[in-house]
Amino acid sequence: MMEFGILSLLPPVIAIVLALITRNVLPALFAGVWLGATMINGWNPFLGLYKTFSDFIIPSAGDPWNATVLIYCGLFGILIAFLQKTGGAHAIATAISNKVKTPRAAQGSTMLFGLIIFFEDYFNALTVGSVMRSVTDKMRVSREKLAYIVDSTSAPMCLLGPVSTWVVFVMGLIGAQYTEMGISESEYMTYIFSIPFNFYSILAIILVGVIVFLKWDFGPMAQAEYRARTTGKVFRDDSAPPSDDQMDDIEMPEGYTPKIRNMVVPIVVLVAMIPPLFLWTGGYPEKGLVTAFGEADGATSITIAAFTAGIVAMLMGMQQKLYSFKESMDIIVSGFRSMMLVYIILILAWSIGSVTTKLGTAEYIVHFTEQTTSPILIPVLLFAIGAVVAFTTGTSYGTFAIMIPIAMPLAASMDISMYLAIAAVFSGGIFGDHCSPISDTTILSSAGSGSDHIDHVNTQIPYAITAGVSGIISFLTVGITGSPVVALIVGAAVLLMLAFILNKTWGKQIPNDKITV
Repeated sequence: MMEFGILSLLPPVIAIVLALITRNVLPALFAGVWLGATMINGWNPFLGLYKTFSDFIIPSAGDPWNATVLIYCGLFGILIAFLQKTGGAHAIATAISNKVKTPRAAQGSTMLFGLIIFFEDYFNALTVGSVMRSVTDKMRVSREKLAYIVDSTSAPMCLLGPVSTWVVFVMGLIGAQYTEMGISESEYMTYIFSIPFNFYSILAIILVGVIVFLKWDFGPMAQAEYRARTTGKVFRDDSAPPSDDQMDDIEMPEGYTPKIRNMVVPIVVLVAMIPPLFLWTGGYPEKGLVTAFGEADGATSITIAAFTAGIVAMLMGMQQKLYSFKESMDIIVSGFRSMMLVYIILILAWSIGSVTTKLGTAEYIVHFTEQTTSPILIPVLLFAIGAVVAFTTGTSYGTFAIMIPIAMPLAASMDISMYLAIAAVFSGGIFGDHCSPISDTTILSSAGSGSDHIDHVNTQIPYAITAGVSGIISFLTVGITGSPVVALIVGAAVLLMLAFILNKTWGKQIPNDKITV
């Protein structure tokens, strides 16, 4: 490994700066890889370009473990495509809407639906917003409120659920760092153990429940809810709600009624297969239960589970005459293609991770941080930096790709919980994403909910900041106590106090919860 000192920071710093300037993580990551390869090869930019591909990008794409990650990302895309085509989510929403009688029930049902679809954020944002819109409109719930509930349950749940497209993505990042650091721990179990430390995601969902069930609206959202409840105008007169063409493309055959089982059965198959596959790939019963889980081949296990669930979803649609076998092949291709951006980000993320390892970036950061910063503050710093990167780039995926290769070596050397460091990056990425007007999930939440995008951003930011401040308190607390339970309790208490105060000082009396339609 070469010693570049402070210059070893150049590739990740350039990647971050370019991401902030261009608001696009792909050229930023590529530039970071190219700069690092140039530095390694005597500062020759032409040789650096050649080595960018020959030494970093191509080996990253061709590594067997990395290839497995790319394949199971594609299989998840296929599963989502079939779930979308068969309309199971729409059937669930219809069943829910038949029991909704009040604005609070409409909002609570939307929240519940958002929590159920934990396996893909885009699918969640478009589906929940689209199918619940008629229910909330009937109950005079503002489109801004619908978009907030959708946005604040979709991304957080993708990193709190046991399986999702986000999980397979971050497993790829975690696994690559474990390989670089020579650690043999299961990347999937690392993700699972990070969940209790993902304070912002947990607190954001708690806040949705508080806002919905205690009706503690404040700021621009209170004004929007007052308008909707008193006038029936679910969006302001001069607003410009975006269209959600992706959901309009879903056409059911004439006379066909979507069935709940079309979503429930494949997801049950997906989730149910993972524990036994983990035990099997981990060597059970020759090895003990805990040992087998710890040594399981998480990538292969999830690949097989996603493949099987996709086949089940495909066969269910064919059995119901929703499409032919030939058409199902087209759906498979489109589902695999839908994950193209994820493939590219992952390959570039692995590449820049390899570059920074050769440059000694992590070692330099660790040494500098040990001399200047208390370990107690490291989780807060990771959260804050992740939030800034996500806010300015509009992508959590890109934020994770940039920050995980820095956070994990830092945690390993400073004796900080690896799960805590990873979760701090997760939390910061989602917090910044929720505040960013250029965030993909924020835009899709506006589109699916039929809300003016800027109105959605303006009404959501006070709520996101409330959960964000509470999250910072939680990260400070866990740095002091080491207990995620104590930290979450303290954070939740701060969240409730802030929400109560803001409702009293910045709220508005929303009319009676009874609506006559």
